[in-house]
Amino acid sequence: MTDRGPYFLDTNIVMYAVGKDHSYKLPCRTILERVERDEIDVVSSAEVLQEILHRYFSLNRSDLAEIAYRALEKACEQIFSVTKVDLDRAFDLLKAHPGIRSRDAVHAAVMLNNGLTQILSTDDHFDRIAGITRVDPTKNQLSSPV
Repeated sequence: MTDRGPYFLDTNIVMYAVGKDHSYKLPCRTILERVERDEIDVVSSAEVLQEILHRYFSLNRSDLAEIAYRALEKACEQIFSVTKVDLDRAFDLLKAHPGIRSRDAVHAAVMLNNGLTQILSTDDHFDRIAGITRVDPTKNQLSSPV
């Protein structure tokens, strides 16, 4: 049996998949291909979509913004809203885990508040947050399809 998820899809998976050559590019593309083949289920949040818009439009790369935004939108079974309750929990996570970036604390809070435990991400600081298991795209941690 495979563990289909759902996995929370972090921004960096999509960005590496559509970005320049990098050691994460192929593993991240492979994840998105598995999502497209319906081998794993992913969800995300409005904050992840906002990160994509912020990054690519700040670089004047609306072409990549379109590709990344649509890829994320298409891949996800659900896009969670970010609520005041999520931001309150993110604030608590930031106080408890110095060094975690605020956007990633928001992702973790959305996950925890919605009963999600697994995140597909290259960011190892998620490893410090109790209740969250990070799946690194380079480490073949996802089960193979049956």
